[in-house]
Amino acid sequence: MNEYRTHNCNEISLEDVGKKVRIAGFVQTIRDLGGLVFLDIRDMYGVTQVVTSGNPEDVDFASHIPIESSVTVYGEVRKRDEETVNPKIKTGLVEIRIEEIKVLGKRTGNLPFELNNEQEVREDLRLQYRFLDLRNDRLKNNLILRANVLQFIRSQMMEQGFLEVQTPILTSSSPEGARDYLVPSRLHAGKFYALPQAPQQFKQLLMVSGIDKYFQIAPCFRDEDARADRAPGEFYQLDMEMAYATQEDVFSAIEPVIYNTFKKFSNKKIANYPFPRISYKDAMLKYGTDKPDLRNPLYMIDLSDFFKKCTFKPFIDRTVRAIKVKGHLSKGFHEKMLKFATSIGMGGLGYLEVQEDLSFKGPIDKFIPDDLKKTLLELADLEKEDTIFFIADNEQRATELSGQIRTELANRLNLINEDVFEFCWIVDFPMFELDEQGNLAFSHNPFSMPQGGLEALENKDPLEILAYQYDIVCNGIELSSGAVRNHDINIMLKAFSMAGYTEEEVKSKFGALYTAFQFGAPPHAGVAPGLDRMLMLLTDSDTIREVIAFPLNSKAQDLMMGAPSQVRREQLRDVHIQLDIKEK
Repeated sequence: MNEYRTHNCNEISLEDVGKKVRIAGFVQTIRDLGGLVFLDIRDMYGVTQVVTSGNPEDVDFASHIPIESSVTVYGEVRKRDEETVNPKIKTGLVEIRIEEIKVLGKRTGNLPFELNNEQEVREDLRLQYRFLDLRNDRLKNNLILRANVLQFIRSQMMEQGFLEVQTPILTSSSPEGARDYLVPSRLHAGKFYALPQAPQQFKQLLMVSGIDKYFQIAPCFRDEDARADRAPGEFYQLDMEMAYATQEDVFSAIEPVIYNTFKKFSNKKIANYPFPRISYKDAMLKYGTDKPDLRNPLYMIDLSDFFKKCTFKPFIDRTVRAIKVKGHLSKGFHEKMLKFATSIGMGGLGYLEVQEDLSFKGPIDKFIPDDLKKTLLELADLEKEDTIFFIADNEQRATELSGQIRTELANRLNLINEDVFEFCWIVDFPMFELDEQGNLAFSHNPFSMPQGGLEALENKDPLEILAYQYDIVCNGIELSSGAVRNHDINIMLKAFSMAGYTEEEVKSKFGALYTAFQFGAPPHAGVAPGLDRMLMLLTDSDTIREVIAFPLNSKAQDLMMGAPSQVRREQLRDVHIQLDIKEK
């Protein structure tokens, strides 16, 4: 017999009545009824009620055990009285009559918050006492789900012939879009390792090595600011790469994995499978973002050319986007939308309402010539009682602002169906963009293959060149980013030179790839869905921290372990570091 338990707390049933059993767990509740004391004992698997005999010493001992102490209980299983049956728990028909109860770990400190209680608790307090917070059913179940999802994903990848390979954690620093976490070297003074932002170069090198299909549940480290769907510090992704593969091959491999995972671990409907494909250009025009929430039925149309024919000066020579909403909206609604618009930097929010006779009513009606009003009805597919909102600015700002207005309208009108997942692929990203200084820069992944190859790089307007780059988006959250990789050394050098890198800089910053691509690299492609974000969606969590066992807070601090922390001078000397911190 196990010293502490013969059964888990969810295993006791009517079949065990009359048997002697032993369970172990935390004391969840104590109910002292005078002559009897009832205790609910909770382990990872469930809850079992135990009850004292009439022995006064047992009653006194059991009634004074601090809540959340860990105990082991031995006794006989018996059927509960009919009036005490608890249908809410699996063991609700039985209880254990205590013959022996032993405290294994006594709680001596005050609980910082109540466990398994619906009351709100400050997140900083929950993170400081994360080991207690994880005793709560919600977080515990999130961890169990996480384990099951990872196991399921692994099995699907292996069934497709992917080989799981672990890549290094200590590597070299390279420009990959975010700040690196640096680790100083003891043996090589003045030099640093970097924690990988992603296994990007390693997985491409595996393709050059002859590994045909690679995957891993990969930790990634980026020194980025936190937000609801992004954890600072580290996160995990399903990293995969395929040799001799095109964009279509990647889609065929990963799409069923994502679909099957969401289908198995959620009761929500998956609205669209196979996942629709939307070009980056169309997504920005129609939704104002490259991660559109397709549950939102609203979309934008471009009316820039139309307003060139009108007399409303704020719209002339501007990019004008419009959003149609069906149904009459109150004056109060318009006032609230105007307040939101000004809060995001807009000077105002123009709108028109369609009347019964298909005439317009609204602030800018008088600026639209009568002979063009029918044209507007047709362009926007307007019907009576519809309202159309207008957003005007330069093209980039109009796109961003209209996307925010679209989201706000949907939220205020309760248009989002919370019971579905709507996936899509965003494809055909631009290869380059202009940075804040007006210089050409990579817009997505610098290792991506340009559509049209070397010829496109040499002959097309750089801002017109598209890349074989793609994202998976679900309910407005980017789940993954991927690309067909640039495996040709000449195309690679040309692309980097256009972004301002010399061959020597490429060789210095990406030396392994530069060398490897000169040894017969096969074409390859991959993608990397974010596992934390997938779990956030599967659990309906408000923040990504709810699906991570020990997350950093929004300021990249571990309040439980006290990280980041100061270290001893001797430790700094070992890695050849002298601090020079100026007081603020």
